Amino acid sequence: MTNPDNMKPVDEEAAATTERTPETTPASGTSAFSAITQRWKREDLIKKASPIMRGLGLLFSLLAFIIMVSNKHGYGRNFDDYEEYRYVLAIAIISTLYTASQTFVHFSKREFFERRTSMLVDFSGDQIVAYLLISAASSAIPLTNRFREGQDNIFTDSSASAISMAIFAFVSLALSALFSGYKLSTHSFI
Repeated sequence: MTNPDNMKPVDEEAAATTERTPETTPASGTSAFSAITQRWKREDLIKKASPIMRGLGLLFSLLAFIIMVSNKHGYGRNFDDYEEYRYVLAIAIISTLYTASQTFVHFSKREFFERRTSMLVDFSGDQIVAYLLISAASSAIPLTNRFREGQDNIFTDSSASAISMAIFAFVSLALSALFSGYKLSTHSFI
């Protein structure tokens, strides 16, 4: 017995065993059941992952805020002497307020807005706050690096840790924006 291309002969025993194995077809139900359970698991994971990412964003934003506010170490080593650090502080406050309100809305299980409006606010808010966080961190990194060239002290270490927390908050909100975008794209508005 040969294959249709007449390239190599096909082993007759192998051909007979492949013909006898039952294939799962959508009509048999096994494949459909598997697909449904996989979708349920994926949707359940997304429902759990979004508030977890926002909770992490809240934690990191709050840490960036607290670390930057406590970064006062004498003349020339106060965060409020430099506009880059004030920008990090302002965005950390905005991010903390946003993620705290979103976390509260999620865990209160009450609908404050229409479902569609709520999903749009989640998606756009996550993106805007994530952009602001990475913008604040990237504006403060060059100043901190310049200070570290002169001397490495507790002021630059505190600044670097606040910037790191802002970057971690960005990552968690960026992932939350991905989950929000997925929920928005799969939701039927009809």
